[in-house]
Amino acid sequence: MDSNVLMAFALTLFAGISTGIGGIIAFRGGNNDKFLSGSLGFSAGVMIYVSFMEIMPEAIVSLSKARADQPANIIATLAFFGGIALIAVMDFVIPEETNPHEYRDEDELEADAEEAKENQKKGELLKMGRLSATAIAIHNFPEGLATFMAAIVDPALGFSIAVAIAIHNIPEGIVVSAPIYYATGDKKKAILWSFASGLAEPIGALVGYLVLRPFLNDTIFGIVFALVAGIMVYISIDELLPTAEKYAEHHIAIGGLIAGMIVMAISLIIL
Repeated sequence: MDSNVLMAFALTLFAGISTGIGGIIAFRGGNNDKFLSGSLGFSAGVMIYVSFMEIMPEAIVSLSKARADQPANIIATLAFFGGIALIAVMDFVIPEETNPHEYRDEDELEADAEEAKENQKKGELLKMGRLSATAIAIHNFPEGLATFMAAIVDPALGFSIAVAIAIHNIPEGIVVSAPIYYATGDKKKAILWSFASGLAEPIGALVGYLVLRPFLNDTIFGIVFALVAGIMVYISIDELLPTAEKYAEHHIAIGGLIAGMIVMAISLIIL
Protein backbone atom coordinates (compact mmCIF):
# COMPACT_ATOMS: atom_id res chain seq x y z
CA MET A 1 0.00 0.00 0.00
CA ASP A 2 2.84 2.40 0.87
CA SER A 3 4.51 1.87 -2.51
CA ASN A 4 1.20 2.52 -4.26
CA VAL A 5 0.77 5.76 -2.33
CA LEU A 6 4.26 6.95 -3.27
CA MET A 7 3.75 6.06 -6.92
CA ALA A 8 0.33 7.73 -6.95
CA PHE A 9 1.84 10.91 -5.53
CA ALA A 10 4.71 10.81 -8.04
CA LEU A 11 2.25 10.51 -10.94
CA THR A 12 0.19 13.40 -9.60
CA LEU A 13 3.30 15.54 -9.16
CA PHE A 14 4.40 14.75 -12.72
CA ALA A 15 0.99 15.80 -14.08
CA GLY A 16 0.98 19.02 -12.05
CA ILE A 17 4.46 20.33 -12.84
CA SER A 18 3.88 19.92 -16.57
CA THR A 19 2.28 23.38 -16.45
CA GLY A 20 5.86 24.64 -16.21
CA ILE A 21 6.50 23.38 -19.74
CA GLY A 22 3.70 25.63 -20.95
CA GLY A 23 5.18 28.41 -18.86
CA ILE A 24 8.48 28.07 -20.74
CA ILE A 25 6.77 27.93 -24.15
CA ALA A 26 4.85 31.12 -23.42
CA PHE A 27 7.82 33.48 -23.81
CA ARG A 28 9.59 31.77 -26.70
CA GLY A 29 8.03 34.14 -29.18
CA GLY A 30 9.76 37.24 -27.92
CA ASN A 31 8.29 40.35 -26.35
CA ASN A 32 6.02 41.79 -29.05
CA ASP A 33 2.37 42.72 -29.21
CA LYS A 34 1.43 40.28 -31.98
CA PHE A 35 2.77 37.30 -30.08
CA LEU A 36 1.12 38.58 -26.91
CA SER A 37 -2.22 38.93 -28.69
CA GLY A 38 -1.97 35.44 -30.17
CA SER A 39 -0.93 33.98 -26.80
CA LEU A 40 -3.85 35.58 -24.99
CA GLY A 41 -6.26 34.42 -27.71
CA PHE A 42 -4.73 30.95 -27.44
CA SER A 43 -5.22 31.03 -23.67
CA ALA A 44 -8.86 32.01 -24.09
CA GLY A 45 -9.40 29.19 -26.56
CA VAL A 46 -7.91 26.65 -24.15
CA MET A 47 -9.99 27.86 -21.23
CA ILE A 48 -13.29 28.12 -23.11
CA TYR A 49 -12.92 24.77 -24.86
CA VAL A 50 -11.83 22.84 -21.78
CA SER A 51 -14.61 24.45 -19.73
CA PHE A 52 -17.40 23.37 -22.06
CA MET A 53 -15.97 20.13 -23.45
CA GLU A 54 -14.29 18.62 -20.39
CA ILE A 55 -15.01 20.35 -17.09
CA MET A 56 -18.78 20.81 -17.46
CA PRO A 57 -19.36 17.22 -18.67
CA GLU A 58 -17.29 16.00 -15.71
CA ALA A 59 -19.41 18.11 -13.39
CA ILE A 60 -22.64 16.65 -14.77
CA VAL A 61 -21.32 13.07 -14.56
CA SER A 62 -20.22 13.56 -10.95
CA LEU A 63 -23.56 15.08 -9.98
CA SER A 64 -25.45 12.33 -11.79
CA LYS A 65 -23.63 9.69 -9.76
CA ALA A 66 -24.44 11.39 -6.48
CA ARG A 67 -27.97 12.59 -7.27
CA ALA A 68 -29.60 10.16 -9.64
CA ASP A 69 -33.04 11.40 -8.64
CA GLN A 70 -32.25 15.07 -9.36
CA PRO A 71 -31.45 16.86 -12.65
CA ALA A 72 -27.65 17.03 -12.55
CA ASN A 73 -27.50 19.38 -15.54
CA ILE A 74 -29.59 21.98 -13.70
CA ILE A 75 -27.34 21.86 -10.63
CA ALA A 76 -24.24 22.08 -12.82
CA THR A 77 -25.70 24.99 -14.77
CA LEU A 78 -26.51 26.90 -11.58
CA ALA A 79 -22.99 26.27 -10.28
CA PHE A 80 -21.54 27.39 -13.63
CA PHE A 81 -23.30 30.74 -13.49
CA GLY A 82 -22.47 30.91 -9.79
CA GLY A 83 -18.81 30.80 -10.76
CA ILE A 84 -19.38 33.62 -13.25
CA ALA A 85 -21.19 35.66 -10.58
CA LEU A 86 -18.42 35.03 -8.08
CA ILE A 87 -15.61 36.26 -10.30
CA ALA A 88 -17.73 39.17 -11.56
CA VAL A 89 -18.36 40.34 -8.00
CA MET A 90 -14.65 40.04 -7.21
CA ASP A 91 -13.91 42.18 -10.25
CA PHE A 92 -16.57 44.73 -9.31
CA VAL A 93 -15.47 45.26 -5.72
CA ILE A 94 -11.89 46.13 -6.69
CA PRO A 95 -11.55 49.92 -6.22
CA GLU A 96 -11.78 51.73 -9.53
CA GLU A 97 -8.47 53.47 -9.11
CA THR A 98 -6.66 50.14 -8.73
CA ASN A 99 -8.76 48.12 -11.14
CA PRO A 100 -6.69 47.56 -14.30
CA HIS A 101 -9.92 47.36 -16.34
CA GLU A 102 -10.73 51.02 -15.70
CA TYR A 103 -9.18 53.61 -17.99
CA ARG A 104 -8.14 56.98 -16.61
CA ASP A 105 -9.34 60.31 -18.01
CA GLU A 106 -7.20 62.05 -20.63
CA ASP A 107 -6.34 64.82 -18.18
CA GLU A 108 -4.82 62.28 -15.81
CA LEU A 109 -2.63 60.92 -18.59
CA GLU A 110 -1.30 64.25 -19.87
CA ALA A 111 1.77 64.34 -17.62
CA ASP A 112 3.15 61.06 -18.84
CA ALA A 113 0.71 59.41 -21.23
CA GLU A 114 2.99 56.69 -22.54
CA GLU A 115 4.18 55.62 -19.12
CA ALA A 116 0.63 55.55 -17.77
CA LYS A 117 -0.53 53.50 -20.75
CA GLU A 118 2.30 51.01 -20.30
CA ASN A 119 1.64 50.72 -16.57
CA GLN A 120 -2.04 50.14 -17.25
CA LYS A 121 -1.20 47.42 -19.76
CA LYS A 122 1.11 45.71 -17.29
CA GLY A 123 -1.48 45.94 -14.54
CA GLU A 124 -4.11 44.32 -16.76
CA LEU A 125 -1.83 41.48 -17.76
CA LEU A 126 -0.51 40.80 -14.28
CA LYS A 127 -4.00 40.59 -12.82
CA MET A 128 -5.11 38.41 -15.72
CA GLY A 129 -2.27 35.95 -15.16
CA ARG A 130 -2.93 35.74 -11.45
CA LEU A 131 -6.66 35.18 -11.92
CA SER A 132 -5.98 32.50 -14.51
CA ALA A 133 -3.51 30.82 -12.16
CA THR A 134 -6.09 30.84 -9.38
CA ALA A 135 -8.84 29.38 -11.56
CA ILE A 136 -6.55 26.67 -12.93
CA ALA A 137 -5.25 25.85 -9.45
CA ILE A 138 -8.80 25.41 -8.16
CA HIS A 139 -9.53 23.13 -11.11
CA ASN A 140 -6.29 21.19 -10.57
CA PHE A 141 -6.93 20.58 -6.87
CA PRO A 142 -9.78 18.04 -7.28
CA GLU A 143 -8.16 16.81 -10.51
CA GLY A 144 -5.04 15.90 -8.54
CA LEU A 145 -7.10 14.13 -5.91
CA ALA A 146 -8.93 12.12 -8.57
CA THR A 147 -5.63 11.09 -10.22
CA PHE A 148 -4.16 10.11 -6.88
CA MET A 149 -7.11 7.97 -5.81
CA ALA A 150 -7.30 6.28 -9.23
CA ALA A 151 -3.58 5.42 -9.08
CA ILE A 152 -3.94 3.83 -5.67
CA VAL A 153 -6.80 1.62 -6.87
CA ASP A 154 -5.36 0.87 -10.33
CA PRO A 155 -1.77 2.01 -11.07
CA ALA A 156 -2.20 1.52 -14.84
CA LEU A 157 -5.31 3.70 -14.86
CA GLY A 158 -3.56 6.28 -12.70
CA PHE A 159 -0.65 6.42 -15.15
CA SER A 160 -2.98 6.95 -18.13
CA ILE A 161 -4.84 9.72 -16.32
CA ALA A 162 -1.58 11.39 -15.25
CA VAL A 163 -0.25 11.44 -18.83
CA ALA A 164 -3.52 12.87 -20.12
CA ILE A 165 -3.56 15.60 -17.49
CA ALA A 166 0.12 16.41 -18.12
CA ILE A 167 -0.61 17.05 -21.80
CA HIS A 168 -3.64 19.15 -20.93
CA ASN A 169 -1.62 21.17 -18.43
CA ILE A 170 0.93 22.36 -20.99
CA PRO A 171 -1.46 24.85 -22.66
CA GLU A 172 -2.79 25.75 -19.22
CA GLY A 173 0.75 26.78 -18.31
CA ILE A 174 0.72 29.15 -21.27
CA VAL A 175 -2.54 30.62 -19.98
CA VAL A 176 -0.81 31.61 -16.75
CA SER A 177 2.70 32.43 -17.92
CA ALA A 178 2.16 34.59 -21.01
CA PRO A 179 0.36 37.56 -19.39
CA ILE A 180 2.63 37.54 -16.32
CA TYR A 181 5.76 37.51 -18.46
CA TYR A 182 4.56 40.40 -20.60
CA ALA A 183 3.53 42.36 -17.50
CA THR A 184 6.79 41.93 -15.62
CA GLY A 185 9.38 40.92 -18.23
CA ASP A 186 10.49 38.37 -15.65
CA LYS A 187 10.78 34.84 -17.09
CA LYS A 188 11.45 33.30 -13.68
CA LYS A 189 8.32 34.83 -12.19
CA ALA A 190 6.21 33.69 -15.15
CA ILE A 191 7.49 30.13 -14.87
CA LEU A 192 7.08 30.18 -11.09
CA TRP A 193 3.40 31.15 -11.38
CA SER A 194 2.77 28.45 -13.99
CA PHE A 195 4.46 25.83 -11.81
CA ALA A 196 2.54 27.07 -8.76
CA SER A 197 -0.84 26.63 -10.47
CA GLY A 198 0.12 23.06 -11.37
CA LEU A 199 1.34 22.23 -7.87
CA ALA A 200 -2.29 22.41 -6.76
CA GLU A 201 -2.58 18.87 -8.14
CA PRO A 202 -0.12 17.14 -5.76
CA ILE A 203 -1.33 19.40 -2.95
CA GLY A 204 -4.89 18.30 -3.69
CA ALA A 205 -3.72 14.70 -3.58
CA LEU A 206 -2.03 15.12 -0.21
CA VAL A 207 -4.83 17.09 1.39
CA GLY A 208 -7.42 14.70 0.09
CA TYR A 209 -5.54 11.63 1.26
CA LEU A 210 -4.67 12.98 4.71
CA VAL A 211 -7.66 15.14 5.60
CA LEU A 212 -10.56 15.44 3.21
CA ARG A 213 -11.06 11.92 1.91
CA PRO A 214 -13.90 11.05 4.36
CA PHE A 215 -15.84 14.20 3.42
CA LEU A 216 -15.42 14.47 -0.34
CA ASN A 217 -18.11 13.10 -2.61
CA ASP A 218 -19.31 13.32 -6.19
CA THR A 219 -21.65 16.21 -5.36
CA ILE A 220 -18.78 18.39 -4.13
CA PHE A 221 -16.62 17.49 -7.10
CA GLY A 222 -19.44 18.27 -9.54
CA ILE A 223 -20.20 21.66 -8.06
CA VAL A 224 -16.52 22.65 -7.86
CA PHE A 225 -15.91 21.65 -11.49
CA ALA A 226 -18.92 23.67 -12.69
CA LEU A 227 -17.87 26.70 -10.61
CA VAL A 228 -14.38 26.59 -12.10
CA ALA A 229 -15.80 26.30 -15.62
CA GLY A 230 -17.81 29.48 -15.05
CA ILE A 231 -14.79 31.31 -13.66
CA MET A 232 -12.59 30.30 -16.61
CA VAL A 233 -15.19 31.32 -19.21
CA TYR A 234 -15.68 34.71 -17.53
CA ILE A 235 -11.93 35.39 -17.42
CA SER A 236 -11.64 34.46 -21.11
CA ILE A 237 -14.48 36.67 -22.29
CA ASP A 238 -14.01 39.61 -19.93
CA GLU A 239 -10.22 39.82 -19.89
CA LEU A 240 -8.25 37.56 -22.22
CA LEU A 241 -10.11 38.24 -25.49
CA PRO A 242 -10.56 42.02 -25.07
CA THR A 243 -6.88 42.40 -24.20
CA ALA A 244 -5.83 40.21 -27.12
CA GLU A 245 -7.89 42.39 -29.46
CA LYS A 246 -6.34 45.54 -28.07
CA TYR A 247 -2.70 44.69 -28.80
CA ALA A 248 -2.90 43.42 -32.37
CA GLU A 249 -5.18 42.78 -35.34
CA HIS A 250 -8.53 41.12 -34.78
CA HIS A 251 -7.59 38.04 -36.79
CA ILE A 252 -4.45 37.41 -34.75
CA ALA A 253 -6.51 37.21 -31.57
CA ILE A 254 -9.14 35.00 -33.20
CA GLY A 255 -6.45 32.82 -34.78
CA GLY A 256 -4.93 32.31 -31.35
CA LEU A 257 -8.38 31.50 -29.95
CA ILE A 258 -8.99 28.82 -32.58
CA ALA A 259 -5.47 27.42 -32.19
CA GLY A 260 -5.99 27.08 -28.44
CA MET A 261 -9.23 25.19 -29.01
CA ILE A 262 -7.59 22.89 -31.57
CA VAL A 263 -4.66 22.05 -29.28
CA MET A 264 -6.95 21.25 -26.37
CA ALA A 265 -9.32 19.29 -28.63
CA ILE A 266 -6.46 17.15 -29.98
CA SER A 267 -5.19 16.46 -26.46
CA LEU A 268 -8.66 15.28 -25.46
CA ILE A 269 -9.21 13.17 -28.58
CA ILE A 270 -5.89 11.31 -28.61
CA LEU A 271 -6.16 10.52 -24.92
